[in-house]
Amino acid sequence: MSEHDIIESIDELVREERELRSRAEGQGLSDEESARLTFLEQRLDQCWDLLRQRRAKVEFGEDAARAAPRPVDEVESYRQ
Repeated sequence: MSEHDIIESIDELVREERELRSRAEGQGLSDEESARLTFLEQRLDQCWDLLRQRRAKVEFGEDAARAAPRPVDEVESYRQ
């Protein structure tokens, strides 16, 4: 997955997340929509982490293609 692909994925995920958050404020979310929002948040964390990994590898002269998505449990435990 290239940096461009990751950024496109982030854009799509953010668009859907915003739509669901907007709906949550107005009419509320169904259980399925709430689960989808949780999934989107987790996937976004993974994408951002992967993007940071790739950029760090480039910065230190390593191959960005060797960056790999980390498990949700790992990226969710990072401090913001």
